[in-house]
Amino acid sequence: MPQADANRILSARDALTIARIVRVNHAGEFGAIRIYSAQILVSRWFWPDCVPALSEMLDDERRHCVLFHEAMPARKSRPCRVMHFWSYGGWMLGFLTALLGRQGIWACTAAVEAAVHRNLDDQLHILEGRDPELSAVILSIRDEEIAHLQHAEQQLVARNAALRALRGVISMATDTLIWLSTWGDSTQMERALKADGRR
Repeated sequence: MPQADANRILSARDALTIARIVRVNHAGEFGAIRIYSAQILVSRWFWPDCVPALSEMLDDERRHCVLFHEAMPARKSRPCRVMHFWSYGGWMLGFLTALLGRQGIWACTAAVEAAVHRNLDDQLHILEGRDPELSAVILSIRDEEIAHLQHAEQQLVARNAALRALRGVISMATDTLIWLSTWGDSTQMERALKADGRR
């Protein structure tokens, strides 16, 4: 079904939620671009062995960002109002965690990608039967995001309290930005999943 036809049968609430999903995914990918860019900058000086994996992840995030940007017009969406938080916050997060060393880099990646993966799954549940085209875009990138998470987890040799705390803070900050960028729709997605027994 063409996207224009799909939009006509959506409720106003569903159309708004879908527009917010595209918006937050675009912002999240842009934030990831900033994180990886800052980590690569530091790693070139101190942790050059991390650069190839980070560069590959950066290329993935750039491609994902373009996909969500291209999905915006048909869904009457636009870049989110707190984009500067994703931009400056992402860059500072990447820079500071890279200064902590390899474990800081991979703890950051694991925390962010875990939050992203969790939210993509929530979104797929909400989009089911509402926007098959956007569902296909999310499914097309999900495996790459899971691969980023798995790679980061494999690199984390130290599982101490400090790293757990760092991951917790990063995860909470990511979830907060997602909530702000969707105006609370992320909470409703979680509730819908719980009601269906999927979480």
